[in-house]
Amino acid sequence: MEEPQVIGVGQFLAILNETLSYAFPAVTVEGEVSEYRVWKTLAFFKIKEGEAAMDCMMPTGLIKTTIEDGMKIRLTGVPRFSGKGRYSFSGKSLELAGEGAIRRAFELLRQRLEAEGLFSAERKRPLPRYPQRIGLITSGDSAAYADFMKTLNSRWGGVMVELAHVQVQGAPAPDQIVAAFDYFNQLASPVDVVVLVRGGGSLDDLQAFNTEPVARAVAGSRTPVIVGVGHEVDVSLADFAADVRAITPTNAAQLVVPDRSEESRRIMAELGQIGSTLNQKIGLSHQLIDRSLSRIELFVRRPAELVERWQTQVVRGWERAAERHRQQIIQLERVVRAASPQANLERGYAIARAGGRIVRDPSMVQVGTRVVIQLAKGELKTKSE
Repeated sequence: MEEPQVIGVGQFLAILNETLSYAFPAVTVEGEVSEYRVWKTLAFFKIKEGEAAMDCMMPTGLIKTTIEDGMKIRLTGVPRFSGKGRYSFSGKSLELAGEGAIRRAFELLRQRLEAEGLFSAERKRPLPRYPQRIGLITSGDSAAYADFMKTLNSRWGGVMVELAHVQVQGAPAPDQIVAAFDYFNQLASPVDVVVLVRGGGSLDDLQAFNTEPVARAVAGSRTPVIVGVGHEVDVSLADFAADVRAITPTNAAQLVVPDRSEESRRIMAELGQIGSTLNQKIGLSHQLIDRSLSRIELFVRRPAELVERWQTQVVRGWERAAERHRQQIIQLERVVRAASPQANLERGYAIARAGGRIVRDPSMVQVGTRVVIQLAKGELKTKSE
């Protein structure tokens, strides 16, 4: 009997791993997560189905969604034995399986990002009214791309659209979408707005837009973002993070550019309103000018009226003063006449003069001196005895 070949434990484990990698270069296993925990940069958990279970490990950087016990997942990786002989399944990619798991992961991540403030209204930015360059992230082969471009060109036209072609479904989709945002963020001349769209699908089909990296890429965009994913009833984390949510790719095109017909009507209506406002202002200006001219005319006329009134007052003042002076003169004349010698003579008095002097005392006249007596009418001449 031939002796069996003896090999060391390490060599045997290496042969097992080589055999497993040859037989299963990549395999996808579906099951329910249990005992999920994270240590440093590695996640450790079990994936089970009924009584069957196997240990799994996976780098946390490769996990794009929130995981908790009880979720159903599809884990793609390779089986292997560790150096201690322990079997485990090394995961390379992971996606949620089943609507319940997807919805639960969505809600958990939504609550965490919302608490962080990633969806707050204060972070939302307004869209440019007339964008000249649009960054479009979608699959260039999709109906969403065709619908968006058709609606865009029919509404406005003349807008430059720069397409970042990405997968919008499947495991590679989140990384490609994040890379597209990085590309637009690093442009030397940034686009005016970024649009992220894809058509409808199942909850599983839209899972790329419910991943944390995509939500953070949307929120961290250098320029405002419109997200239009799925149908009207579909709401993704990317929608919450966007500056504006569109209900469909077609609606995204309607939101990103105005309609030329509506814009023309609006401009004509505004021009009409401006014309009406100008006419009102011109009418008011005419009224103001008329009032100003009236005030100027009044101002010009008023000095003449004031001068005339002043002259009248001065003349009247002079006349009153002259009358007062005239009355004073008349009164003085009366006083003077009443006190004059002639007045006394007319009252019967006489003035005697001798030798040219007025005689006030008989002793002033010697006997035989010639005396002249002045009466009111004429003189008498006599000699003193």
